[in-house]
Amino acid sequence: MATKNQHPATAEASLPPARRCWAGMIAVIVAVLLIAGGATALLWPHGGLRDMNGNAVALDAAATPAGPQLTDMDPVDDTNTRFAVPSVGLDVPLGALTAVGDEITPPGFTSAYLVRNLGVTPQNAPEGTVFVVMHSLRDGAVGPGNYLIDVDSGTAAVHPGDEVDVSGVAYTVTGASDIIKTAIADDDDIWADQPGRLVVITCLQRPGGGPSHDNIVITAQRTAG
Repeated sequence: MATKNQHPATAEASLPPARRCWAGMIAVIVAVLLIAGGATALLWPHGGLRDMNGNAVALDAAATPAGPQLTDMDPVDDTNTRFAVPSVGLDVPLGALTAVGDEITPPGFTSAYLVRNLGVTPQNAPEGTVFVVMHSLRDGAVGPGNYLIDVDSGTAAVHPGDEVDVSGVAYTVTGASDIIKTAIADDDDIWADQPGRLVVITCLQRPGGGPSHDNIVITAQRTAG
């Protein structure tokens, strides 16, 4: 039930076709990061999902995976490892999930999520690209992705040379860009499978609020040593 203490918050993105080469064979994995519909952050938490400030957050029913899809996603909020970007003060649990039915809906608002069936795991970081996704939220709610974006300038809050730690694997940021969600599927550079590479994707929220139209894509390279 809506009350005057409600603050709407949404996170939306898309992660369409990804391509990877494995032992000389090309596999095509299609995934859509669907952090879609509405989410509501309540001023007074009363159970359920929370944002980074402890406010209760709930996805719209239409955007919430359920039944067989949720089972097949096998989402985990915490794999007992961390995702950290010290330059922006982000240090959250690293969860994991599987893309199912061309959709990915991270189940929580306080973790980053490794996509198991895109690229490689951090343990195999030297062999290919690690893909990590997370929510960003609007209208006062805060998800991990909010740390990575500068809403007022419409850019990433991280810069080349910044450090990223994914499950104990150190990376150095090489670049960041925004891209219209409808164009991300056809951007071969994003989906390139390269040894030691990291791709982090979240939504770029809008200064005036409302549904996000763009993604922020952050790339990084595994730090030698």
